[in-house]
Amino acid sequence: MNSALARDRACWGLFRRASTAVLAALCLFQASAVHALPIFARQTGQSCVACHAGGQFPELTPYGRWFKLNGYTLGKRTIPLAAMATVDMSNTRNNVDSNGAPINPKNGLPIFDAASIFLAGKITDHIGGFAQFTYSNYDHQNGDGKWQGRWGSDNTDFRFVDSIIGDTSDLVLGLTLHNNPTVQDVWNSAPAWSYPYVSSTISPVARIQNLPIIDGALAQQVVGLGGYLYWNKTIYAELTAYKTADGIWSFLSHGNSAGDPAHPQIYLRGYNPYARIALTHEWGPHSVMLGAFGLSVEVYPNDANSFPIFVQGVTRYRDIGADAQYEYILDPHTITAQALYVKENIHDPNNFVLGDSTSGNLNSLRLKASYIYQNKYGVSLSFFNTTGSSDSVAYAGSANFSPNTQGWTPEIFWIPVQYVRIGLQYTHFTKYLGATTNYDGNGRNARSNDTLFLYVWAASW
Repeated sequence: MNSALARDRACWGLFRRASTAVLAALCLFQASAVHALPIFARQTGQSCVACHAGGQFPELTPYGRWFKLNGYTLGKRTIPLAAMATVDMSNTRNNVDSNGAPINPKNGLPIFDAASIFLAGKITDHIGGFAQFTYSNYDHQNGDGKWQGRWGSDNTDFRFVDSIIGDTSDLVLGLTLHNNPTVQDVWNSAPAWSYPYVSSTISPVARIQNLPIIDGALAQQVVGLGGYLYWNKTIYAELTAYKTADGIWSFLSHGNSAGDPAHPQIYLRGYNPYARIALTHEWGPHSVMLGAFGLSVEVYPNDANSFPIFVQGVTRYRDIGADAQYEYILDPHTITAQALYVKENIHDPNNFVLGDSTSGNLNSLRLKASYIYQNKYGVSLSFFNTTGSSDSVAYAGSANFSPNTQGWTPEIFWIPVQYVRIGLQYTHFTKYLGATTNYDGNGRNARSNDTLFLYVWAASW
């Protein structure tokens, strides 16, 4: 009886803290949100739902994709500033590791997570872009265990675009300069924009484990220069080359540097190719895309002090992906669905990453579907599955030395006003690092990492 009462009190306390976080965030952001428009809405004179499916950032509508493919140049020049912030709370099911220490250091506590400033919009009739700079409030802990905040470069994309319009066809030609592979993409099946759009950053066990290198590992580490075309709203094709974002490009990787153990700079050898093709079709309220892409990168290792080693060779990653997206947008209903599959081959002749072999593979499948009613009330359900070859060095946290992780994430969310979204997610793991039970050899089960996540996301002028 006493234990049940204690659980009830704990749940009630968690609910009260969650309610306080939501109300505080709404008070903080609602006043500015209803009186000011973010950059692209001001520029085009359109509401958020014109560019974002059901108002759910960052999912793009056909118009939103057209705006981005045309280099953010549609409309008129305006004040190029906007801001974004998140307040959230995460609760890990079993928050104690095998040594009795907490896994999520802010378990069940509301936190101010991160804030971003954007410089973006139309520069000329043919040039536009956006640059994001983000402050992470709980970025890392120093040697004394004290949390450190950090400002750093975030997603950045600048474009030069022109169009050739004929009687029976139109062709968009563009150049893109960016700092995160696939951030230039306009579909939410691309790794940089794939679900979950907001997730716990404070809990190390809440996120999907061991994703291919194209899925975030090179973000804000590289500079990519590429060219693309979009013909008759049917065929999209792109070629891009990536190199280390150092020297004159270091502003794209600001916050990462050689010798920084919390944020070491990743160095690539030479120029590394990326290719993308997609077939698209729109009819009535429907739109669909089927695509494929490939990335090959060669990465230098870092030494124990986080400095690059340029004289011992590289590890080569080759990622091949297939993706698809479907949208139905007809007020008051919005339905979106995305699928992403990436197969990664790793060639590591010097055993910088792998320990048991000189080659390995990693495969990632991610599926997501959403329904939004009246651009206000939404539900999503996603499935993720990672598989790959075992390795005692790369996956030392697994008793089976396996990356295999699988699970589901249902979410409900509410958009009370433009530029404010409140969401509640639950990530349930059916497998974690190769096993359903005792995956670490110390008795921890996959579902021990299940995480409840409440967030408030808001943007303003």
